[in-house]
Amino acid sequence: MRKVVLVVLALLVATGLAVAQAPPRGGRLTVAINAEPPVLDPTASTSQEIARVLYDNVLQGLVKFNAKGEIVPALAERWTVSPGGLTYTFHLRRNVTFHNGARFGAEDVLFKFQRARDPRSGHTHPEYYRDIARVEAPDPYTVVFRLRQPDSEFLFNLARPDSVIGPRGRTDEQRTHPVGTGPFRFAAWERGVAIRLERYPGYYVRGLPYLDQVTFRILPDQNAQLAALRAGDLDVLGYGVVPENALALQRDPNFQVVVGTTTTEITVGMNNGRPPFDDVRVRRAIQHAVNKDELIRGVMMGFGTKIGSHRSPNEPCYVDLSNFYPPDAARARALLAEAGYGPQNPLTFTFTLAAPYPYERRLGEAIAAQLARVGVRAQLEVVEWATWLSRVFRGADYQMTIIGHSEPNDIEIYANPNYYFRYQNPRFGRLLEQYRRLNDPKRACELMGQLQRMLAEDAVNVWVMNAPYVAALRSTVKGWWTDQPTPSMNVTEVFLAR
Repeated sequence: MRKVVLVVLALLVATGLAVAQAPPRGGRLTVAINAEPPVLDPTASTSQEIARVLYDNVLQGLVKFNAKGEIVPALAERWTVSPGGLTYTFHLRRNVTFHNGARFGAEDVLFKFQRARDPRSGHTHPEYYRDIARVEAPDPYTVVFRLRQPDSEFLFNLARPDSVIGPRGRTDEQRTHPVGTGPFRFAAWERGVAIRLERYPGYYVRGLPYLDQVTFRILPDQNAQLAALRAGDLDVLGYGVVPENALALQRDPNFQVVVGTTTTEITVGMNNGRPPFDDVRVRRAIQHAVNKDELIRGVMMGFGTKIGSHRSPNEPCYVDLSNFYPPDAARARALLAEAGYGPQNPLTFTFTLAAPYPYERRLGEAIAAQLARVGVRAQLEVVEWATWLSRVFRGADYQMTIIGHSEPNDIEIYANPNYYFRYQNPRFGRLLEQYRRLNDPKRACELMGQLQRMLAEDAVNVWVMNAPYVAALRSTVKGWWTDQPTPSMNVTEVFLAR
């Protein structure tokens, strides 16, 4: 009898602890973001500001990235792949509804990928879907993709923000009023001020989300962010916290500072399609004039890891090329002289910085100072985010810029000669195609290494560093992602401790 009583008591204590430790429901969270998304549909613009707010919070695809970067089920509860890699069969979740009340099913998937495959539709990255021969729906909850040829990146591409699915027939409206299937539904967008999300009571995962409301407040100024956090007007500084603010908040018990990993390459982009950077000698001279260790120590206070090509150390098949162009002022001057530049004819160009991003602005200013040591005149120009997107990113109307490329596994952008770097190397495209068709992981890694080296040899850009993920939270905020395997301030399991 004593043993029975002890067992019952133990169960009661365990149950009580479990109840006590269950995340509390309710509450509102306010998160600062540095820049405003141009639209609210990641299939209409590649700006990662969209994904940071909406990916998996509001909009979902068949599969998604979790906090560890693993590909896990989302709207598809399971899938199979044929032995030859040409057929992917997805079994959809049942009883899923969109935020407008419409039921999700195979027809929505068919509509989505018909549009995604059409280069004229305006959908982002149609090349992700070019290997799809056809998409079939044998029943309302099964979707079959038949590929023309094996594609080792296919499932990864389905997890990207580009592959989110909205209600069939709804396209233009998604740009400003997105309707999805995620744990939160879109509530309001006050331009220049904030984006507000509310808990969706019909979410298919029981018990989630915990919060009632999340507001993403657009606040580019880092000092204003810090003041608002300390005043209690903000709960989270979502990303890009400058080093001095992070160090100050680490010493305050009322706050917690998250320092994690990202797949962001801080990239000094050079327009390879126009002078002076259409000359590889000039691009290589710039490489030797930049001292990355000095930038990380001085500007970033030790935050960040130097890199030498367009891949982060957190991604598979990374090759460390960070010392491919060691700092060498004499070599930089010699290359400039070969290209026709010197004291009587100094290399001069415009260096365009995007206003909302403190890491890039500070690094850009410091890089301009480093270039001046070898006689290069980089004339700084600061533009608003919308201007940068339209003029630099979409129009390639620039000479040099600096920005963080945060999307994972995006080296394929260099195979597109119309991308804003204007890099043209058919050999790169052919090698990338070989990589995508391989079923042998070891050989695929070898080719990925060759791709990284080719970019470094061509000195396409200066890849300064892999940026850290630095966020600051009130001590009561729990469940925030530590790392950013994909740009996403995922608040599905965030809660406020009481």
